[in-house]
Amino acid sequence: MRSPTSALRVLVVEDNLDVARSIERLLRVAGYTVHVVHNGASAMKEAPKFAPNAVLLDIGLPDVDGLKLAKWIRQEPALQNVLLVALTGYGLESDKERVREAGIDHYLVKPVRFEKLESILATATRNPG
Repeated sequence: MRSPTSALRVLVVEDNLDVARSIERLLRVAGYTVHVVHNGASAMKEAPKFAPNAVLLDIGLPDVDGLKLAKWIRQEPALQNVLLVALTGYGLESDKERVREAGIDHYLVKPVRFEKLESILATATRNPG
């Protein structure tokens, strides 16, 4: 476990339970504080309470589209500076443009190499104290 990651809080928004569990386990082993939700409505409820430094966001959610959720996060004063990372199965250039327009910082197509994800999470701002 590396101590620099221990202060980093990551919200995982993923409707595929197997993918969510896998990501959660990898992040926890790497020393991150992790909270997992499986739909957009839960993310909207939990994100302000959890106060994440980064959100790993599936785009194809069953209720609130991940792009709409990203726009909502960007409008929330306490969450505006959160690092948003799309983890998606959508890989077309038009999808990438829509992700950028929604305010998402990074776009990763599943399956994602954990080393790549960790290097992106390293750029997230940690909560003071």
